[in-house]
Amino acid sequence: MTSRRNFLQQSALSLAGAISLPLVSGAAPGKKEPVLLSTGIAGYTFAKFDLEKAIAMMKKVDIKYLSVKDFHLPLNSNAEKIQSVLKQLADADIKVYAVGVIYMKTQQAVDEAFDYAKRVGVPLIVGVPNPELLDYTEKVVKSSGIRLAIHNHGPEDKLYPGPKNVYDLIKDRDEKMGICLDIGHAIRAGADPAEAIRLYKNRIFDLHIKDVTLAAKDGKAIEVGRGVINFPALVKALHKIRYQGICSIEFEKDMTDPLAGLAESTGYFKGVVKSFA
Repeated sequence: MTSRRNFLQQSALSLAGAISLPLVSGAAPGKKEPVLLSTGIAGYTFAKFDLEKAIAMMKKVDIKYLSVKDFHLPLNSNAEKIQSVLKQLADADIKVYAVGVIYMKTQQAVDEAFDYAKRVGVPLIVGVPNPELLDYTEKVVKSSGIRLAIHNHGPEDKLYPGPKNVYDLIKDRDEKMGICLDIGHAIRAGADPAEAIRLYKNRIFDLHIKDVTLAAKDGKAIEVGRGVINFPALVKALHKIRYQGICSIEFEKDMTDPLAGLAESTGYFKGVVKSFA
């Protein structure tokens, strides 16, 4: 496994080597340019803060994509409330690309989630419909045209512990049903995130980027790059499948004072991404 220290050393060596080489314009013949990976934030990061403070932190770490949570934009929001929140975000140059995570335990909850996404004007729901509701959910996906990314929540989760648990239930369903791959919960559930990306490539719609101390149930949240996840391998896999979605940082180590850890996590992840450009 590539460690944080090894990655930084390798980046420095690569930079030193690049300085001694002549500049070459354009990609090599027949070589595809890497896809530019966009960094966002999963709204749960700001569970302890109001929207104004959340926006301030997003500006400090220079992130412009948000998967908004219902504590900042409730599911029962009227049109006026939705427009007010969206304007507040737009004025800060932040785009809401998804809503969620939204839990759906009844058909009514499924209907409410998709109606909410339609009113907010987003093409993607990060959600957790109960497995017995997937037939009904698929019908709503088809009729609405809104994509659903089912979130895996680790070994404690009885519904969707890892990405394979999601994939096995949606692989033969409508192509707009996919996975929000939470890489921290995935590795705690025994799944290698980079391998999951390669295996389920056509169904990876969203990513929750985090790091954990152990690849086991007892693994705890930690700053990205300080834990056990191999981020160079992860980014390499994303480039291989030409991932088009957002890579959303979800910082959970200290949710009452997340800015320093969020900044470190964002900087490290963006650094890995840039090393592949």
